[in-house]
Amino acid sequence: MRAGAGGGFEVTHRMVLGLALPMTLGFLTTPLLGITDTAVAGRLGDADALAGLAIGAVLFDLIFASFNFLRASTTALTAQAWGRGETAEQEAVFWRALISALAIGAAVMLAGPLLLKLGLLLMSPTEGAARATGEWFSLRILSGPATLANYAILGFLLGQGRSKTGLLLQALINGVNIALSVLFGLTMQGGIAGIALATVTGEVVGMIAGLVIVLRGFQARDPRRISGLLERGKLARLFSLNADIMIRSFVLLGAFFLMTRIGAQFGAETLAANAVLMNFFMVAGFWLDGLANAAETIIGRSLGAGYRPAFDRGLRLTGYWSLMLAILTSLILALAGRPIIDFLTTSEPVRAIAYQHLPWAAITAISGCLAFLMDGVFIGAAWSKAMRNRMLLAFAGFGLCLWSLVPLAGNTGLWLSLNLFLFLRGVFLAIAVPKLRAQSFRASQ
Repeated sequence: MRAGAGGGFEVTHRMVLGLALPMTLGFLTTPLLGITDTAVAGRLGDADALAGLAIGAVLFDLIFASFNFLRASTTALTAQAWGRGETAEQEAVFWRALISALAIGAAVMLAGPLLLKLGLLLMSPTEGAARATGEWFSLRILSGPATLANYAILGFLLGQGRSKTGLLLQALINGVNIALSVLFGLTMQGGIAGIALATVTGEVVGMIAGLVIVLRGFQARDPRRISGLLERGKLARLFSLNADIMIRSFVLLGAFFLMTRIGAQFGAETLAANAVLMNFFMVAGFWLDGLANAAETIIGRSLGAGYRPAFDRGLRLTGYWSLMLAILTSLILALAGRPIIDFLTTSEPVRAIAYQHLPWAAITAISGCLAFLMDGVFIGAAWSKAMRNRMLLAFAGFGLCLWSLVPLAGNTGLWLSLNLFLFLRGVFLAIAVPKLRAQSFRASQ
């Protein structure tokens, strides 16, 4: 699968797994990082520290995952340019994404104190948890430009089908982060601040390495030499795509924000237990995201080349492997859940609550596998408006679930609502595929 090859191509099990497995392993280092940070905070012996880390992570993710469009749109537009055989346009896509990432990251970093104040106001944590959140967030926000630049770099690599290189970069970022988190947080007794400093260092190291790798293969390393870089039509398409994906991402993070906010009302121990269990959901999501990224590349390239057989077979094969991995993941999480919980926290009350809700966290892989896959399909096809609208519809369903189930079942109702939300997202997106596919290939003829 050479970049810029263009034309028809065959989709095989080997191709799907060759694209998915490297990024599955790469993305898996992200929840491992979360597990490490949770374990470091949990072993500080302070429930407020663990709760503060959970709140800070949600605030940071709520902000930065809203800009995940930088990765998603870069993957989609690069893959489609690749399918058309347009090498220069692939480079232009990267420069547009990188310049946007650095500008947005710098703006968010400068707005950090205001964002922290607003976040704490919305979350209403205890005094101790708020203090820990502020200590972590004030350092973590400094990685803003590097974090978003890494989104653009990874999106470009995935769009070209260079998943092994993406794996190396993800492993580098999170490997540095994990090692330094233990070093700074525990060995050097830096606590929450040490965990945050480790994350900042990992993001910067990854950005530098990623830029070196990407630019070495460019024909024009100076963006001013790219013809059409600021072409109005292409910029308009990029901004439209980014706006839709941003709204979708913001709504998704809003759902996780609501879950954390409602969980906080049940007390610090329940909030801490949910933070531990959310690592299970993160493992499931990032594990399955490798196949979603394979779908992005295959679907984007097939539409760029105007070759429907690759689209159809890519959809079937990625769907098959997504379901198989989801079932396997849920079984592993259910069977190994208690030892993992014991590793993540030494607090017996937190452990007891986490044990009780472990089954709900374990099945998120199955309830969410279709949603994860459809995200990849819709991003690769650049069906951003449809994805945005169906996310809003699923979020409305999530709100109804929270309204009806939480008063009846407490924290169990909260986890059940999350699973129903994931299921609804997948179903709503899948129903729309046949019509959108027909429209897209008719337009490409």
